[in-house]
Amino acid sequence: MEITINYGGVVAAAVVNMVIGFLWYGPLFGKQGRHLMGFNLDDMKKMPLTMGQAMVGGFITALVMAYVLAHDAFVWGAFFAGSQSPEMFALSLAFWIWLGYFLTNTSGAWLWEGRPFKLVVLNAANQLVSLFAMACVLVFWK
Repeated sequence: MEITINYGGVVAAAVVNMVIGFLWYGPLFGKQGRHLMGFNLDDMKKMPLTMGQAMVGGFITALVMAYVLAHDAFVWGAFFAGSQSPEMFALSLAFWIWLGYFLTNTSGAWLWEGRPFKLVVLNAANQLVSLFAMACVLVFWK
């Protein structure tokens, strides 16, 4: 399996990340997330950024994450070429990056900031799903 960095795939992976985030923190778990953070809809309106500004900032961060994930896939692909199916490669890439960087970092919200454990689980699960979807886009994008 040869992995290359495809900029169209990077943009597509960033869009997938945004869509998953919209669904996750909107219709799927938005109410629970706001409750766990102690926010109500009025608090959301008082945020320092407008919804549009936050979306642009979120898309920029999603692009950076997709680009770095594409580089990770490229490097990992050199070591695991042919030893895994593309699906398992994407799953392995997403899982190990999530476990080593995202989960460990997200856990600090519970360990040091006193955030509810359920909120950490909600955010960590979103990160795992997003990383796996992004890795699939990057692996299969031609």
